Amino acid sequence: MSKTALCVGINKFKYLPESSWLHGCVNDAEDLAALLGAQYGFASSSIKVLRDAKATKKSVMAELNKLVDSAVEGASNHIVFTFSSHGTQIPDTSGDEVDRLDEAFACYDINNAGDSWDPETVISDDELATLFGRLPEGVLMDVVLDTCHSGTGLKSLDLLPGRRPRFLPAPTPRAAIANEFSDARTLRDLVKSATLSKPVLMAACRSDQTAADALIEGRYNGAFTYHFVKALQGNGTAVRAEVLKLVSKALKGGGFDQIAQLEGTTAARKAAWGS
Repeated sequence: MSKTALCVGINKFKYLPESSWLHGCVNDAEDLAALLGAQYGFASSSIKVLRDAKATKKSVMAELNKLVDSAVEGASNHIVFTFSSHGTQIPDTSGDEVDRLDEAFACYDINNAGDSWDPETVISDDELATLFGRLPEGVLMDVVLDTCHSGTGLKSLDLLPGRRPRFLPAPTPRAAIANEFSDARTLRDLVKSATLSKPVLMAACRSDQTAADALIEGRYNGAFTYHFVKALQGNGTAVRAEVLKLVSKALKGGGFDQIAQLEGTTAARKAAWGS
């Protein structure tokens, strides 16, 4: 099986104040890249890691399109995309959202355009769904997202020392009000247009929750990514549903209220992660 991967981790942001920076996202990307190489047979030359300033929207989308292109061309039949950063929301322009908001993922160059985030600096769920829709039949795509997915999670921020939410509210109070009353969405919306090979998603939290950037055993990581990697290390044959249970149990045991999510076909849920 020919394998390629893109692992993105963004702690620092060009236009955001340091108070909005994160700590564990680069570690997430590097840990996941190392896991793919050590346990899942990915050659180091086939794993691209984008950190901080290298992870502009233009760069991330270019590399992500390369992954999908390699699958379309028959050069890869297993691709992995991991993304650790802030999550946020932007106004829906396609009319497919009841709450008139799209989920979005912050790139290094995230910046505002008026009272909303500039869509040229964030990756929307609609963009990912369109991209995933290009996957040929028979190609396996594993996606790991360690971000927050909705503003409603701000109602219950985890303010324990060493932890902060991976969520950015809208740039202005007026847009923030829209976030506050937005409807929760399911992550399966990200794969709604992938009618052939559906990506398998594992994500840090529900669409109405925040994901924690946390100090664990003296080192920063996303709480979800830390326990996800730990569940897979030395346990490469564990089926995805079992991995979800292990991660969920570990998060609960660590005092994190986020609930990890798995979206995929029944067959994918019963198969080992990465297969």
